Amino acid sequence: MLAKLEGLFAPVFEDCGVELYDMEYVKEGGSRILRIFIDKNGGVDGGVDLNDCERVSRAVSDVLDEHDPIPDAYRLQVGSPGIDRRLSKPEHFERSIGEKITLKLFAPHSPVDGRKKFTGILNSYDGDKIALTDTEGENFEFSAKQIAACNIQGAPL
Repeated sequence: MLAKLEGLFAPVFEDCGVELYDMEYVKEGGSRILRIFIDKNGGVDGGVDLNDCERVSRAVSDVLDEHDPIPDAYRLQVGSPGIDRRLSKPEHFERSIGEKITLKLFAPHSPVDGRKKFTGILNSYDGDKIALTDTEGENFEFSAKQIAACNIQGAPL
């Protein structure tokens, strides 16, 4: 469904001068929410502002009203991915090479130390492998399948 929505909204993002960073359709507290995270210039030069979010929200609402692609009742939220943005797509990781990240694994990296959370500099990403140097200078490599959550440093996991 999200891929279909992305296709429907692509002209809106282009017309509004923003790019889609991420989108999710979640259930929270008994309500369904369609969250759209938009960005400008990869977050450089201040990224998006409230006016961008309002403009995109109105335009996306019009598209949703016209096509009615979601059968359930839901709320629409449009916002910025923020400074502590989640890394979930290949392009997110590629853009963040050299940045400080925090990642959490589904299971401990090693049965010896039981460590599931790592913070450090993202050294490389090749679609399946992520290399990181932690704050103590130790190098680690993770499979993308091991990662439960990953954010630019500063985000709570």
